[in-house]
Parts: sequence; C-alpha cells; structure tokens
Amino acid sequence: MHTYDNPVISGFHPDPSVCRVGDDYYLVCSSFEYFPGLPLFHSKDLVHWEQIGNVLDRPGQLPLPLPGAKASGGLYAPTIRHHDGRFWVVNTNIDGGGNFVVSAERPEGPWSDPVWIDLSGIDPDLAWEEDGTCWCAFSGPEGGINMARIDPVGGEVLEGPFATWSGSGLKYPEAPHLYRIGDWWYLLIAEGGTERGHSVSVARGRSPRGPWEGAPANPLLSHSGTARSIQNTGHADLVEAPDGSWWMVLLGVRPRGFTPDVHVLGRETFLTPVEWDEDGWPVVAPVPERHAAPGGAWHPVPAPPARDDFDGAALAPHWVSPFARPEGSWSLTERPGLLVLNATGSTLDRPGYTFVGRRQQHHDCRVTAAIDPGTGRGGLCVRLDEAHHYELEVGNGEVRVVARIGPLRQTMAARPVPAGPLTLTVTIRTSGLVPASPELTDGGTTGPDTVAFWLGDPGAPDARPLAELDGRYLSTEVACGFTGRVIGMYATEGTVAFDWFEYTPAPAPSA
Repeated sequence: MHTYDNPVISGFHPDPSVCRVGDDYYLVCSSFEYFPGLPLFHSKDLVHWEQIGNVLDRPGQLPLPLPGAKASGGLYAPTIRHHDGRFWVVNTNIDGGGNFVVSAERPEGPWSDPVWIDLSGIDPDLAWEEDGTCWCAFSGPEGGINMARIDPVGGEVLEGPFATWSGSGLKYPEAPHLYRIGDWWYLLIAEGGTERGHSVSVARGRSPRGPWEGAPANPLLSHSGTARSIQNTGHADLVEAPDGSWWMVLLGVRPRGFTPDVHVLGRETFLTPVEWDEDGWPVVAPVPERHAAPGGAWHPVPAPPARDDFDGAALAPHWVSPFARPEGSWSLTERPGLLVLNATGSTLDRPGYTFVGRRQQHHDCRVTAAIDPGTGRGGLCVRLDEAHHYELEVGNGEVRVVARIGPLRQTMAARPVPAGPLTLTVTIRTSGLVPASPELTDGGTTGPDTVAFWLGDPGAPDARPLAELDGRYLSTEVACGFTGRVIGMYATEGTVAFDWFEYTPAPAPSA
C-alpha cells in the first residue's frame, strides 16, 4: 500500500479549501498581502499538488497595492466550489472591499473581476440547494457564524444575514463550510483560535436555516495539549473521493526549537481521512505524519522547479510580491534571460519596495542566485514582514548581511566585492544551531534553525561565509501574524538583474 507524508502542500499555504470535479481536485489557499493572490492547485489524488495559477492574478481584480498595505492583511480564507458548470471562489479582502465572488469556466482562468457582496465578516463559504438557492455562511463581525441567501452572479443579499450555530463554546468560531450530505446539512467550522487551541467542530440540521445540533464528540479534531509534531490543526474542508471515501484538508504548523516552540514556514496544508459513525457523524483521527494514500495509488505531478533561469515569457505562478508588483518594477524582456528588478522603494523596512520571492517550503533548504548589481543595490531577503527580515545585499562595492528584528536594524557582516556578477547563497539548517548569543558557546536555548549567508556557492572552494543568525526572530511567534517565510530577490536602489535563482531542499553545510 502506498503512503503519503504530511503536509501535502508545505510552506505558507493556510486555510485550504478543496472541491472535486470528476477525477480532478482543485484547492485554494489564503495569500494575505501577497500578489498574485489565492494560489490555485490541481491534483489527481489529494496528495500530489501542482500550482496551476493564482485566482487573482491581474491588478484589475483588486486595488493595488492591497489596501492597508500591511503584513497579514489582504486576502483571508477563500472557499472554492464547482456548480452549474463554473468554478466559484468566495473570499474576503480584509483591508478593502470586504467579501466578493469570482468565477471561471476553467480553473486555469481567466477568473472574473470581483462581484462584491454586502456582508460584513470574514471566511465566506458557498453552498447550493438542488433548486439553485445559494447560501453564504461566514464569520460575522460580532463573532459567531452567520448565514445569508445570496445571488453569487450579481452579489445581492436575498435573505439575512442571521445568526446560526457557533460551535461548542471555544473562542473565535470561524471558517464555516456548509455541505449537503445525504438527508442532512452539515456545518463544519473552526474554533479555539488559530494558535495551539485550534480545532474543528461540526453540527447538522435538516435545512441551511437550522436548527443545528452539534456533534456529541466536538471538537471533531484538535491537537491541543498533545505532544504531536503537527499543531494548530483547524480551518478544514471536506471532500468525497470517487471511491466514496471522505477526506479532510486543513491547516497546521510544525513548530521547532526550545519551549514554547516556534514555527517559521507558516501554516501549511495537511490531509487526513474521515470516517462516518453509525449515527451519521464524521469521525476524524489525529492528523498523521504518514498515512495510506487515497485510492492506494500515486499519480505524481511536477513540484515547483528548483531552478528558474528566467527564460520564459512570464513569471511562474509560485513567484509572489508583497502588496503589488507594478509593471515597471520588473522585466523579463529588458535583458532576455535575466530577471531585471527596478527599485520602487529604498528600504525593505516599509511597504513599497521591489521584491519577487517564493515560499520557504522545507525546514532545511538552500537558495542560491546569480546577481548583477550594476550600479544598483539589492540581493536576497528572507522575509516575514517589514519588521522581521534578513538581507544579503550587494551595492556600492560591498556585500552586507543585515538583520531587521522589530525596532532594531543591524549590519551583521560586510565585505568588499569586485564589480560585476556575483553568486549569493542563503542556507537554512536545523542541525548545528548557532547559540542564542555569542557568549553562550556551550549551548543555551536554541531557536528552530540557523540562517547562514554566503558569498559564492558553499560547495565551491572560493565561497566565503559571512554570518549565521538565529532563525527564531523570523518566526510567527516572534513577529506575530498569519504568514510564513518568503525568500526572494529585491532591489532598493537603481536596477539589479538576476541570471538565475535556485531553491533546493537540502541540509545546510556548516560555516
């Protein structure tokens, strides 16, 4: 029997929602302040996922920069469904506009412009009755789950909103999903907050209007208070496979380091099986690190490419930028075969800069890029937000390692470099960790990983280590918020070009 490993989509891919059309599954995740928005994945088996695009991939679909221009703002908790021959995604722009629906004939797009819905709240869901009546469940502004009957084509609210079931009494009931299964309507929600107390609960009723009966065993799923390596389990969605088996996608984190443990990759997408008891309630076992694959067979699909030589006509869908990506800030045609970045801001410490990156998806990994700084200034950055990031920067005849941690900004290392192209490398490792401070050479509390910076390729004899920094300061528990690390290329002065960028999951060498 084949098995799969969790997470099935690693790195910062939270709030998964899934639907099945025939033998194909489609899944979307939250993207918060990053553009393009709402990454869209395809799978044949719920295990191997290929990103086929982004639902919101053109500036005309949203005001850009995303209103509010702050980390962990922007796009929250989408739901994807297929109905009447179309794909539908309902979502919330928390910083401007509120709730909206987009649709498409094909999941690859093009997706429509947003149809705005006059409902105050977050985490909207769509479900249809057999007669075409469309219901939108969402987390209301006063707390608790609300329900409204809507027209998803025109955006009108036809009935409601009205309060409905709001969980077993834990805080922050949210992330509702409504399903018609057999003779019952089931309402699946998250509660307990998206931290260690996160959990999944369910209720059922004969109508979307209720009344609702909570499951006797609620919460249906929670890893709170356990020693499991996967924590914060919640924000789930259900899907039935062609063979009649049921599955749940959900978010979780993999914390590391000394107590209280921190997570750096963000909330990731996990998969777990669902059974049904004799009374018609879903039963979910704790989320496994490894489990039997759905259908007992694998159908491999491509993973994001490890290396990008920037020879294509467009950037691959896994490349993201904070808040916006203005047309004049980047080019693949100005110098064919290179990604050219033009500075739109002078610092990474506040929004408005030029940055193109990808999610860190492995605890141990390496990023290497070839940069031609010209007369500009730029390099590689490991980003969590504007107040928490590490920079490996080239400019003015010097390579520098800069750490921004909260209110502090410190140059950790500097070395002169000749003019012309250079190779820069960032390695992240979970073994041989640097101590909490240079004085604690005999140990001390450890962070989740070590982020090391190199001039050159660490495998080459002329490579030069520059600095090693504790990774805990680029964790969600330190920085706060809903996102995970993104590693990318940037320019903060003039024009900077990149010949290639390579991301590989691998143990990092010691400096």
